[in-house]
Amino acid sequence: MDIAILGIDLGKNSCSVVGLDASGRVILRRRMQRRTIVGMTAKLSPCIVAMEACCGAHHLGRVLAGQGHTLRLMSPEYVRPYVKAQKNDDRDAEAIAEAATRPTMRFVAVKSEDQLDMQTLHRARDRLVAERTSLMNQLRALLLERGIIVPQGYAKLKLRIGELVTPSRDELSPRIRLLIEDMLTRWQALDERIAAFDAEFIAEVKQNDAARRLTSIPGIGALNATALVAAVGDGHTFARGRDLAAWLGLVPRQATTGGKPRLLGITKRGSKYLRKMLIQGARSALPTLSRSNTRLGQWLRGLLARAHSNTVVVALAAKMARMVWALLRHGTTFEQRAIAA
Repeated sequence: MDIAILGIDLGKNSCSVVGLDASGRVILRRRMQRRTIVGMTAKLSPCIVAMEACCGAHHLGRVLAGQGHTLRLMSPEYVRPYVKAQKNDDRDAEAIAEAATRPTMRFVAVKSEDQLDMQTLHRARDRLVAERTSLMNQLRALLLERGIIVPQGYAKLKLRIGELVTPSRDELSPRIRLLIEDMLTRWQALDERIAAFDAEFIAEVKQNDAARRLTSIPGIGALNATALVAAVGDGHTFARGRDLAAWLGLVPRQATTGGKPRLLGITKRGSKYLRKMLIQGARSALPTLSRSNTRLGQWLRGLLARAHSNTVVVALAAKMARMVWALLRHGTTFEQRAIAA
């Protein structure tokens, strides 16, 4: 069969495959197990293989690319408008193949195994941080039920609990004291595991040239740099820096009608984790940058004079995303130049 585009709707076990010829006519419909797809595509002439960028798509994409096929991964939300009538797996596969033919479609680059490994480490660390936060909140609630109010802050909570579990204190019953000591042991274990991940990210920055160059941007540390390199790669997926900022949901949401533009809050599209990391980095770098005698500092001072500080933080995060794209795309480092007096 002279298949020009092969659309694959991936499932955990069963997958739907639809093949289109050069004119866009469906010439193949088949249901098969995920493990048999590689054998089937090996018998085909090199063609375009389209899939949604979901779990397992990058691994299968690398295997099919090794067979000589051209991979086109797309966000599921861009495929949805091409589904005709009632939704089923065959129509999903047909929609994937049809969406891949559109000249304005945006595609996702196939990630390497190293990139996926780094993203997995970040997800594991984020899960541990969430677990630690949940444990701290439970400790605060437990103490509040006994009339003990602890000020906000990681260090203050740990110090106060350390005082309460001493044998000389009687604010807590013996059983609750033992429970809190057990929770403190769990807290310490989480701290050690999170610190081990942080050390691994720092070691990766020393070995990875792209991540090391990103750390030259104020507000970008080892955690941000490794996460961005794992997600963005070399930046060639995006035509310009604003596209990366838009992909991260850091640009204003539009509601334009009748030729009258109206800008709302940021879109919050894309990766919540990357957006959070950039905004936190921007918040930490804002005080120093706003006092610097540079073009960036001058821009921040002007923005602070007319906008809320939270708005300025998000604007700085969007600018940092553009810097990230420029450094990854052109292989440079960030340099601040003082404004001539």
